[in-house]
Amino acid sequence: MPYDQAVEYMKYMAKKSFGRKGDAVVQMNYNAIDSAAGDNLIKIDVPAAWAKATTGAEMVQGHADKYYQEIIKPILYLQGDKLKSSQFNADGHVPTGTTKFEKRGVAVLVPEIDINKCVQCGTCSFVCPHACLRPALVANGAAKPATMETKAAVGLAGYEYKMQVSPLDCMGCGVCATVCPVKDGGAIKMIPLAESLAKGEDKNWEYAVELPDVDTSKFKKDTVKGCQFCTPLFEFSGACAGCGETPYVKVITQLFGEDMVVANATGCSSIYGGSSPTCPYTTNKQGRGPAWANSLFEDNAEFGYGMNLAYTARRNAVKGKIEKLAEIACGEGKTACENYLAAFNDREPSKKAAAELVKALENCHVKEGEAAELIKEILADKDCLAKKSIWIFGGDGWAYDIGYGGLDHVLASGEDVNVLVLDTEVYSNTGGQASKSTNIGAVAKFASAGKRVKKKDLGMIAKSYGYVYVAQCAMGSNPAQLLKALTEAEAYHGPSLIICYAPCINHGINMTKSQLEEKAAVDCGYWQLYRYNPEGEVFTLDSKDPTGDYQAFLAGETRYASLVKTQGAEVANELFKKTEQSAKERLEGYKKLAGK
Repeated sequence: MPYDQAVEYMKYMAKKSFGRKGDAVVQMNYNAIDSAAGDNLIKIDVPAAWAKATTGAEMVQGHADKYYQEIIKPILYLQGDKLKSSQFNADGHVPTGTTKFEKRGVAVLVPEIDINKCVQCGTCSFVCPHACLRPALVANGAAKPATMETKAAVGLAGYEYKMQVSPLDCMGCGVCATVCPVKDGGAIKMIPLAESLAKGEDKNWEYAVELPDVDTSKFKKDTVKGCQFCTPLFEFSGACAGCGETPYVKVITQLFGEDMVVANATGCSSIYGGSSPTCPYTTNKQGRGPAWANSLFEDNAEFGYGMNLAYTARRNAVKGKIEKLAEIACGEGKTACENYLAAFNDREPSKKAAAELVKALENCHVKEGEAAELIKEILADKDCLAKKSIWIFGGDGWAYDIGYGGLDHVLASGEDVNVLVLDTEVYSNTGGQASKSTNIGAVAKFASAGKRVKKKDLGMIAKSYGYVYVAQCAMGSNPAQLLKALTEAEAYHGPSLIICYAPCINHGINMTKSQLEEKAAVDCGYWQLYRYNPEGEVFTLDSKDPTGDYQAFLAGETRYASLVKTQGAEVANELFKKTEQSAKERLEGYKKLAGK
């Protein structure tokens, strides 16, 4: 086909595919097509020897890990159909922490941190969607790569600090650079991947992740800086570059990951959370991390509820045995039993008490009788001695729509489970259909004329029970509020619901600025931040009165702006006024609850 003719066809399809999204989007596609012409179009000659290559013989060796070599590698090389069923675990479980083996190197640009400008706030790693930025602490005088620049760690005498990037795992979204609080260009600039590799940042990363743990307890874990010293137990997922969902998941694993059990609804969060053959959920240096499973779209809340009931039953059974043992034991064993029973319902204290109990029982010299039998049975169930952090993850399509009946039942049960709703206001994973979370005027696949009814207020429905902890958050607007909500919800002995605003490529925005979009949504009154704690029945409105331009916010997102193109300015503007009025009414209701 003549090249000029190919260009005509490409532009025709660009117009056909993206015309509804507006002339600006079509023009960007035209520009991309035009830019390929002339000097930018480079012929690449395929080596003749490739025609005789034997399948598999030239595979890149990759990581030496056995699971990688036997399972992951064949699948990545499209030879998964050659695997035998006997090679898989019969119970269906797969190892976690395997995305770190892929090292895809797909980013064009990756962050470079100016060590002299860095203020060590941790904000960049906090928002990183793929956990590719992490603070490294190197003991003074320790041997380190010559290419690794560090400076004195603020608040930690005897250590050097560096915010380290993993260039081969980075997706190049640039979100980190947009949130850096340092003025005059910030402490982060995006550089070509090849340049980062030439500077040895991949080797620096390998060194940094193997550094020994450092006591950073002086920094509170529920602060941005403090939680970033905790290992993220969710890393290198296959989510979109700049994803608005994954930073929430990652931060939750930093706070509670080694005690977490997760039930995940089908959707984006299950696709980037557990796509075969690798898994982004991982473990810390002690080998502890989240246990994760995906159920059906419609029954995930019940799935997580069942997990909770199972652990509750097992823990209550072992508690009864420990109570019996406490009656007949003496000395160190009796004290360990009593300490454990006192800490039974609290996660962190129960974890410490459980470790002390296991140590005491394993060192016990009683070999026969009732006490010996009880010790044997308790140690057999030591995996459930510490209180688990039960989480139920899903998107708005699941929580607001298809799985709502089950979600409502679970929240109403009063059980101690935590629900995270990653609210993109659209069915992101299935192609962009409208959900009950979609706002008036937003365009989606099956709402191309714009949504005509109000967004469902899921949080207030849950609050009506009076015993459900409810919070609405946006990390790009107020990270401190998010951390406070997460810690309060997890500590609350009852059901909790945390709804998080998550920008998405379906919104038609520049995903480099996804965190800034969250801030803009709150500033203009599009999204509100609040917390309702049943303990004391306190409703706190955490967002201030809107100062931003609501209509300008809508105009900046293709999901709204395209409505003008398809339905005309008159219809679009009328719907946009209605959605702004709806947001104002919602805010007034929250103000009354907060006594403002």
